[in-house]
Amino acid sequence: MITIERVAWEDPRGVALRATMDDEMHERYGDGHADEDPAVTAERNRVLAVDPATVITSLLAIDEDGTALGHIAVRRLRDEVELKRLIVLAAARGKGAATALLAEGEQVAREQDASRVILQTGDKQPEAVALYNKTGWRSIPVYEPYAETMPFSLCFEKAL
Repeated sequence: MITIERVAWEDPRGVALRATMDDEMHERYGDGHADEDPAVTAERNRVLAVDPATVITSLLAIDEDGTALGHIAVRRLRDEVELKRLIVLAAARGKGAATALLAEGEQVAREQDASRVILQTGDKQPEAVALYNKTGWRSIPVYEPYAETMPFSLCFEKAL
C-alpha cells in the first residue's frame, strides 16, 4: 500500500529523489546541443529550476516499510498551480505511486482554489505522457516559461 506525505521542499527524501530524477533526465536528454548558444542553455536551466518560495508543498509516495518511492512538487507559477518534478523510482514503477502523487497534487490545487492544474514534460518521456493521458490530463500549448527555451515541451492541464 502506498501512502502520500506532504513535506517541505527541503525534505531530504525529496532532495534525494529529485537528484535521481536529474540523473535520469541527463541520460535521456544529455547536455543539450553542442552548437547551442550558452545564453539559451543558461535560460533553460533557470526556467527548469524551482524556486522554493513558490512551492506550496512537496509530496512523497511512501511504501509500507516507510521508503520514499516517489516525489512531486506543487507550486505557484504566476496565477496557476503547476505540478513539478514527478519521479518514481524505477523499481517502484507500475505500482500506482505516480497516480497517487498526481491525485494528491490535484487535491492540493483544489485547496488553493485553482480551477485547473498544469504541468510540463519533455518529448523524451513517453511513459509520463502515457500516464497523463491515462489519468485524464489534456494536452495544451507550451506555456511560459517553457515556450522560448523548450519548444519541444509537452504541456498538459487537468480541470478541477
